[in-house]
Amino acid sequence: MKSSHAATRRILPGSPFNRTIVPPPPIEQYALNDRVSHDKYGLGVVIGVEDDLAVLVDFGPEQRRITTPFAKMTRL
Repeated sequence: MKSSHAATRRILPGSPFNRTIVPPPPIEQYALNDRVSHDKYGLGVVIGVEDDLAVLVDFGPEQRRITTPFAKMTRL
């Protein structure tokens, strides 16, 4: 007699039911006087924060407003 185990289902790669929802990565938070490194502008210091939407960074010869997402900027 055969066992009564259910047959395993074949998973179709294009099925919408197989997708897992991946939450977006959290937006990095910056505070005043944080030292940062930017891919284009180099080393800088955060001199202003605008409600998690943008930060004002002093890169020495110039100041730049960097908006979210901060993909090219990392905290040191």
